[in-house]
Amino acid sequence: MDGYDHLDEIDFVPVEHDAERLRLLTLNEAYDLIGMLRMVAQKGGTTALEADRLMREIGARTPSQG
Repeated sequence: MDGYDHLDEIDFVPVEHDAERLRLLTLNEAYDLIGMLRMVAQKGGTTALEADRLMREIGARTPSQG
C-alpha cells in the first residue's frame, strides 16, 4: 500500500472541477492567522463571533506548537 488509504475516510469540501484549490498554509502561517483571529475575537464587535469560530476551526486542525 502507498500509505494514503485513509484519505478515503476524509470528507473533503466539494469543489467544482474547474475551480483552483488554495495551497495549504504553513504551520507558521496558521499560527499567525490564529493569533490575528484571536485579537479580532477579543476586541469584540460585529466580526468577533465569526473570528472566534474560525480561530477554533483552524486551531483544531493545526498541530500544537512544540
